Amino acid sequence: MIADKGTSAKATKTVVEAGRPLIEIQGVRKSYVTQEKTVKALAEVNLDIHAGEFMSFVGPSGCGKSTLLNIVAGLLDASEGTVLVGGEHLTKPRRDMGFMFQAPVLLPWRSVERNVMMPAEVFGLPQEEIRPKARRILTTVGLGDFLDALPSELSGGMQQRASLARVLTYEPRVLLMDEPFGALDEFTREAMNLELMRIAAETGITILFVTHNISEAVFLSHRVVVMSARPSRVAGVVEVPFEYPRTVDVMHDPQFTDLTFQIRQLLGESV
Repeated sequence: MIADKGTSAKATKTVVEAGRPLIEIQGVRKSYVTQEKTVKALAEVNLDIHAGEFMSFVGPSGCGKSTLLNIVAGLLDASEGTVLVGGEHLTKPRRDMGFMFQAPVLLPWRSVERNVMMPAEVFGLPQEEIRPKARRILTTVGLGDFLDALPSELSGGMQQRASLARVLTYEPRVLLMDEPFGALDEFTREAMNLELMRIAAETGITILFVTHNISEAVFLSHRVVVMSARPSRVAGVVEVPFEYPRTVDVMHDPQFTDLTFQIRQLLGESV
């Protein structure tokens, strides 16, 4: 089902919480002033994201998906509008929000375990309390036997698993992911998608996920937000009704194909 353009679709039954949304994006606009002109990146964006929801964002390259994610993360100020998290105005990065980039961003001279433990040092948290949790998460993502390995000794997929473990160790309420698997091969990407979906289902974490891959967005998400070309707006929101978590078999469902086609239509109409 496709929501009316510019509005959010009703959250599916797989979303954990009803009531007030966890994240409210209200009238957000963003412009950049260059030496020559003012560039409008985001037109007015209004979205509600519920607790426990997996929401993906797709759109043309350079349309402002990452800009919107950075605003929600508190890493970038909006030119207009506001973002509410748990009913509170977002004014700076929050400790309960984790961010995962396309590149793993691991320090090459530190072991896997010490990379995952690094935020504990930065935040001044007791390492003796964090270390057992870090090791448990590393085991969960399949890196329990690589605690002492250096990033250079890991494959690209394993590096991304370490990056994911680093975020999850500190139990964020919200996880923001900017094309985290875009550089991986198809097989590794599929494995990471399944791992991420399993973790999302088990923890109830809220995930905002930017991707260029329409099939990936449909496979992972409760809802897919389609962004228009710059200045970007919400061209439509597509609900994905399949039970959660999913297996790759869902990709053979004719409804899955229909949903990817609907998203392609919205993208074509919004260019």
